[in-house]
Amino acid sequence: MKEKKIAATGIFCTLVGGILWGFSGACGQFLFQNYGVNTRWLTTVRMICAGLVLIALGLIKERNNMIGIWRSRRDAVRLIVFAVMGLMFCQLSYMQAIAYSNAGTATVLQNLGPAIIMISSCFIMKKLPSRSEITAIVLALIGVFILSTHGNIHSMVLTKEGLLWGILAAFGAALYTMLPVNIMEKWGSISVTGYGMFIGGVVLGIGSKAWRGYIPLDGRGIAALIAICFLGTVVAFTLFLQGVKIIGAVKASMLGTIEPLSAALIMVMWLNTELIWIDIIGFFCILMTVFILSRN
Repeated sequence: MKEKKIAATGIFCTLVGGILWGFSGACGQFLFQNYGVNTRWLTTVRMICAGLVLIALGLIKERNNMIGIWRSRRDAVRLIVFAVMGLMFCQLSYMQAIAYSNAGTATVLQNLGPAIIMISSCFIMKKLPSRSEITAIVLALIGVFILSTHGNIHSMVLTKEGLLWGILAAFGAALYTMLPVNIMEKWGSISVTGYGMFIGGVVLGIGSKAWRGYIPLDGRGIAALIAICFLGTVVAFTLFLQGVKIIGAVKASMLGTIEPLSAALIMVMWLNTELIWIDIIGFFCILMTVFILSRN
C-alpha cells in the first residue's frame, strides 16, 4: 500500500510538472499575441529569474555541489557550454517557435528531440536503427508533414519561420538533454540547471541587448510573466525531477507527453486558438515517437 502511494506521488509530480510546462508555453503565446513581447527579452528574464531561484535553492540544499562545480575547470567549462548551447538555445528557439506558430505546435515540434537523440546515438555508435526506431522516425516525419501542410504538398499552413524554429527547438531539446549528463551525475541537477539558466540568460541578454525589447506590462501581463518564470520553470522543473526520482526516467518521459497536450488544450480554451482534426493527427504521430523511443 505504501509503495502504491509513493508511486502515485511520483506520477502526480510528473504530470503536474508537465502540465505547468505546457501552461508556461500558453502564457508565452498570450504575451506575444496581446503585448507584442520580444522573445529575446522574455527568454532572458525567464532564464535569469529561474536561475536565481534555483541557485538559492541549491545553496540551501546542495551547498557543496554549488561550490564544488567551480573548483573543477573542466566541469566549469562544460557547464558554460551547456548554459549557452543547451539551455539558452533550447529556451530561445522554443519561444521563437511559439511566436511564429502557437504553444501547442511549438511544444509538439520540440518533442522531436528524442528522435534526434536516437539518430545521433546510432551515428555515434555506428549502428543501424532498429525496426521500432525506424517506425518512430517515420511517424515523426509524417507528423511534421501533417502539421506543416495539412496533407497538401502544394501549400504550407505552418509558416516557414514557425517550422524552422520548431525544428531548432527540437535540436535544442536534444542538446539540452545530451550535454549535461556527466556533470549532472557528478554535481546534481539543481546546481547545473540553476547556474546554466542564469549564465545562459546573462549571455543572451548582453549578446542581444535584450533590455531594448522591454515593453511595459499591465497586471495580466505581469501575472503571465510570473507564471512563466516560476510556475512554468522552477516549480515545473522541481516537480518533474521529483517524479523522475520516484518512478524513473522512462515512465516520467512517457507521462511528460502531457506537456504538449496541456499546451494545446489551454491555448484552445484560454486563447481561442483553433485546432482542427488533422492537427491532432499530426500531434499524435509525433507524440507516439516519444512512447516508442522511451520503451526502447
